[in-house]
Amino acid sequence: MVNFFCLKTVVFNRVLLLSVLCMMGCNDSNHTSPPMKSEQKEPQRISTVNKTDSTPKITKPTTVEFQPIIYDSTKQYIYLTFDDGPQNGTEACLNLCKQLRVKATFFMIGRLPYDSNLKKLVPLIKYGYPQTLLANHSYTHANGHYKYFYHHPRMALYDFLAAQKVLTVPFKIIRLPGNSAWVTNRGAKASKLVWPVCELLDSSDYHVAGWDVEWNFNHKNANPIESPQKMLQYVDSAFAKGHVHTPNHLVILTHDRMFRKPNYTDSLSKFIQLLQKNPRYVFETIDHYPGIGN
Repeated sequence: MVNFFCLKTVVFNRVLLLSVLCMMGCNDSNHTSPPMKSEQKEPQRISTVNKTDSTPKITKPTTVEFQPIIYDSTKQYIYLTFDDGPQNGTEACLNLCKQLRVKATFFMIGRLPYDSNLKKLVPLIKYGYPQTLLANHSYTHANGHYKYFYHHPRMALYDFLAAQKVLTVPFKIIRLPGNSAWVTNRGAKASKLVWPVCELLDSSDYHVAGWDVEWNFNHKNANPIESPQKMLQYVDSAFAKGHVHTPNHLVILTHDRMFRKPNYTDSLSKFIQLLQKNPRYVFETIDHYPGIGN
């Protein structure tokens, strides 16, 4: 008997791939993949590259240029990141970061800006640089089928390229949907499942950013699970115990929709202010993470 669900999934993804190819104006010969590597416990990077108001008004520059920083050895750097936007909650997060004067990175999904209220947030974040950074979180978010997505690495690559084009993401920085992996100038760390995709992204001069600490949410109602005080304990402990990908640099994963309600926006505000009380903590955008932007 034919498995109609599997057949429907295959057909859908073939249509998606063809649509992405047309969108990018490219063909497969422009994206030749490198030879696949065997699984490694400590994979190394393949190549080294250099790399509030409802109607806000902004002046758009023609480009967004990378602004390097000099690390202070007495400080510990925090990269606050929001995934899956633009969606209900993105504007609240953006306005709060501006209000509290903290830097943050928004990993966005290419197909989501389908109405004017969501669409307007993309340039606000992009041209808010260096306080806010727009980054790539794929075009489809794997349609929720992560294994299928990563088992078809070339299709996944085109999915990321489509998001880069649709959102006009300024830098080649990606976060994988549903998976924490790292591809930087300092090396790579990825599971067997996503390693082939990371190879293709690396060969296309992309960096991939994972995370160290996650603020979890209830998958039924999208509300945050941990309190601001508990999140502060997670951050302090990760730094103290060295449970971070890079010493003195910590990436926090959150999701925009967690903070769509005023009481949970207030929870995010309390968490940020608790972090700000520590004079060693400095907020930065992910392009300033070691090995990604420098």
